[in-house]
Amino acid sequence: MSNRIFTTLFIAITLPTSLLAVAVAAENWPAFRGGDADGKAAGADLPITWSETENVTWRTRIPGRAWSSPVIWGDQVWMCNATEDGLDMSAVCVSLKSGEILHDLPIFQNEEIVQEMIPLNSFASPTPCVEEGRVYVHFGTYGTACLDAVSGKTIWKRTDINCDHFRGPGSSPILAGDLLVLSMDGIDEQYMIALDKQTGKTVWRTNRSIEFGEAVGDLRKAYSTPTLIEHAGRRQIISCGAFAAYSYDPATGRELWRVTYPVKGYSNVVQPLYDGRYVYLNTGFGRPVLMAVRPDGSGDVTDTHVAWTQNKGMPQKPTPIILDGRMYSIDDRGVATCLDLEQGDIVEQTRVGSTHSASVIGASGRFYCFSHEGRCTTLSADPELKILGKSELESDIMATPAVAGDALILRTKDYLYRIE
Repeated sequence: MSNRIFTTLFIAITLPTSLLAVAVAAENWPAFRGGDADGKAAGADLPITWSETENVTWRTRIPGRAWSSPVIWGDQVWMCNATEDGLDMSAVCVSLKSGEILHDLPIFQNEEIVQEMIPLNSFASPTPCVEEGRVYVHFGTYGTACLDAVSGKTIWKRTDINCDHFRGPGSSPILAGDLLVLSMDGIDEQYMIALDKQTGKTVWRTNRSIEFGEAVGDLRKAYSTPTLIEHAGRRQIISCGAFAAYSYDPATGRELWRVTYPVKGYSNVVQPLYDGRYVYLNTGFGRPVLMAVRPDGSGDVTDTHVAWTQNKGMPQKPTPIILDGRMYSIDDRGVATCLDLEQGDIVEQTRVGSTHSASVIGASGRFYCFSHEGRCTTLSADPELKILGKSELESDIMATPAVAGDALILRTKDYLYRIE
């Protein structure tokens, strides 16, 4: 075990000790925002409040600088990690049941850091994706790798998939059948690329088709994680880039359709959402606009397939959640919004305060908002937006939590927690 990982710290819990011996039976949470990329934990009964001494089963110290969210397969919780200077990049695996560190695996060692870093980002912000026996980790231009989940051995590595994100990587990889799909939207190059997940070899690469004109490089980049959908029998990868969002054929990378934003948004972080009728696209930094787009088009659908737009109270970074025909979001400045998805009308808004980057998680008629300051606000998933509880931990929250059964697996700047 690496010296970079400190001793696991266990906290006294209020549950009966007999429950500690019960194996955790839970659905997997294999990628950013879960297996369906929707942030929903169906049937989970998550706690409404917690603290450092309440509803915490275990916490484990994970030092470094990494906003990568946790993912779960069986008893394994995986995260990307990096040292404060970014020279060492690694994958960490923690036992879901006990909080014990099972693997701390060096993946990439860098002689120098080639991109500027800002407080909102880290050297290991992309979230891994995991399936039976394999873990896929991505560090932007610094490298991508596939690991054996049992032995920790590296199966393949790539360090030649490059773009200049300028302020560090952010988009997470997704699995689409036998492919690992990456978004690479830098200030220099902007493209999607799919790798054979068994070998790491490139299957297709598709450049973004939008014309940026005289836009400076910082306005050309994006950090949004793509979403895989199937609409009317057609599988699509939906991806938000700067100035435009796209649909691609997962098998070939062929662009199926494109929609241009009503504003020239950039540095997109919010992941596309899908509810069976529309895909919901966020235009990113600048003035974020939410677009509801019918995903059955071909070519440029800007003038034909946009059902509605909403430009008030939309987040720049936290991805919202859709529950029972409404969208619930928290913007970067701590304003929660309930949006009706028929016409995009705002039903209710309430200020909860603090600064937010982590995406919203929903379960049991509630949704959870996590702030930079280590605070969580639990709200009712209904038009009243009633604040049900407030919680606080010791350090900052930038990563989006995962869910296992009735437990929230939450990463702060310093620790990984199991809360239930």
